[in-house]
Amino acid sequence: MTEQQQTVDVLVVGGGPVGLMVACELRLAGLSVTVLERRETRTLQSRALTIHGRSLEVLALRGIVDRFTARGRPVPTGIYGALDTRLDFSVFDSTFPYTLFLHQNTTEELLEARARELGVIVRRGQRVIGIDQADASVIVTVAHGSDQQSRLTCQYVVGADGARSVVRQAAGIEFEGLPTTLTAMLGDVVLDSPPTGPVLVISNSAGCLLMVPLGDGVRHRAVVIDHLRTGVPQSEAVTLDELVTAARRVAGRDFGMHDPVWLSRFGNETRLAASYRQGRVLLAGDAAHIHLPIGGQGMNVGLQDAFNLGWKLAAVVRGLAPASLLDSYTAERRAVGQQLYHDTLAQAALITAREPDTMALREEMDQLLRIPEVNRRMAAQITGFGVSYPGPPLDAPLGWTVAPELTGRRLPDMALQLEPGADSTATTVSLYSLFHDAQWVELRFRDGDGDGIGGEGRAAEVPPAFPGWSKRVDVAEVPPQHRHLKQFTAVLIRPDGYFAFVRSSIGPATAQ
Repeated sequence: MTEQQQTVDVLVVGGGPVGLMVACELRLAGLSVTVLERRETRTLQSRALTIHGRSLEVLALRGIVDRFTARGRPVPTGIYGALDTRLDFSVFDSTFPYTLFLHQNTTEELLEARARELGVIVRRGQRVIGIDQADASVIVTVAHGSDQQSRLTCQYVVGADGARSVVRQAAGIEFEGLPTTLTAMLGDVVLDSPPTGPVLVISNSAGCLLMVPLGDGVRHRAVVIDHLRTGVPQSEAVTLDELVTAARRVAGRDFGMHDPVWLSRFGNETRLAASYRQGRVLLAGDAAHIHLPIGGQGMNVGLQDAFNLGWKLAAVVRGLAPASLLDSYTAERRAVGQQLYHDTLAQAALITAREPDTMALREEMDQLLRIPEVNRRMAAQITGFGVSYPGPPLDAPLGWTVAPELTGRRLPDMALQLEPGADSTATTVSLYSLFHDAQWVELRFRDGDGDGIGGEGRAAEVPPAFPGWSKRVDVAEVPPQHRHLKQFTAVLIRPDGYFAFVRSSIGPATAQ
C-alpha cells in the first residue's frame, strides 16, 4: 500500500555519521531535511574507532566538538602501514594535534542528537526501492513496515548509504576499482593479559596484529591479518578459536582473549565512484569510496565529504549559488578520494608484506618515516590536515581575487582581537566561533597606515562578498605566526574553513 506523497528540500539516504553530518549542515542553513536509515536501531558494533584532527576541527567550526572530546581519548600518534615508527600528530598548528579514540556508535549517537536538535527528521526502518529524477525534482520510493510504501519528492538526494549504495546504483554511477583479494578478521574481546600502551602493532612474515583498547575499560579491538587465512571468503563467519589461533601465529601469544561481543571478517576491496554527482543525486562517504580500513581514514574522509557538500548544496537550494557549484564537490572531494585510494593500496602492500623483497621495502619505509619532513607529510595525509583545494569553487566577488599562497588552504583556529566597538572595548574571539552558522566570513584588517579599517565611512562603499550568506569581522590583531594575513586588507574564508579570496584595497575595485 502506497501512502500520500511527502515533500522535503533534501533527502539523505543513510543515517550513519556521514549522512547525519550532511543533514546537520543542510538544516543549519534552514533547509527541510529527512534522513532515511534502513536499520531500526543504531548498531552496537563500532567499525570506526578514531576521529582525526581535521574532523575535530570541522566539529569545532560548528561549535559541537566538546560533545565528542568529552567522550573520547586523545592519542598524539598514529600508525602507517603497521610500521614501527609512529606518525607524530603533535607537530600540527591545531587545537587538536591528536586523533580521538571514540566508538563510531558514539559518534553516530552524538551526530543524531545534533541533527534532531536542529530539526532534522530521522526515519529508521526505511528502505529506498526507487529513485526517479526529473528536471526540477527527485521522487524517491521507500518501503517500510511489512507492506507499506511511501513517496517523497525532494530537490536533491544525498546517498550516504554505504559501500553497497542503492542510491549510487540507481543513479548509474560506476564504482571503479579492485575486488577483494584478501580478508582479515577482527574481534572486540576481553583480554586477560592486555598489552601496555594505547596501540600495539606487530608485523612479520606470518602476518599483522593490531590491538587497541576500546575505551570502555573492558575490551580491546583485535585485528589480525594471518597470511595462512587471507583466502577465506568474507562471508565466512569468524570464530573466537580462529582469532586466537591467528593471534598466536602472528604475535606468539593470544593475550587471553575471551568473551567476544563482535567478530567479523573484512576484505580489501578498493573502489572509487566515477563521479560524486549525477544530476540531482550526490554521493558521500562509503557510497563514494571504499578501501581496506587502514589508518582510520574511511569515516573521517566521509565526514569531510559531508562538510564540503553541505554548504554548497544548501546555497544552491536557497538560490544563493548556481547549480554548477555542485560540480566543485566532485572536483574537490574526488581528488581526495583518489589519494585515499592509492594510499590505502600502498599501506595494504606494506601490511601484507611477507617475502624478503617486500619485507625490505617495509624496513626502508620505516626508515623514511624517521625523517621529520616525511613523517609530517604522511601524518598530514592521514589526519586531513594536508587537504587543500586548488582553486575557488565560485567566481571571485567584485573586488576580490585569489592568492596562490592562501586560496584553498585550511585555516587553523586562532584568537582574533577585534576592533573596539562603540564602547571602545576590544574583544578577543576564537576564529572558529565565527563559523558556527556556516556562513562565509570576511576578516578585515587594520590597514598599513594604522587608520583602522579603511577609514571612517569607507566600509559602506564595499558591498558584502555574498549578500545574505556572509559576515564581516573587523580584526585589530592576529597571533604573530599569522601576521602574514595582514599583508591584505581582507581575506574571505569559505563556510568550511578554507581560504577563498583576498582584497588588496578596501575601496571599490575590479575583480582580477
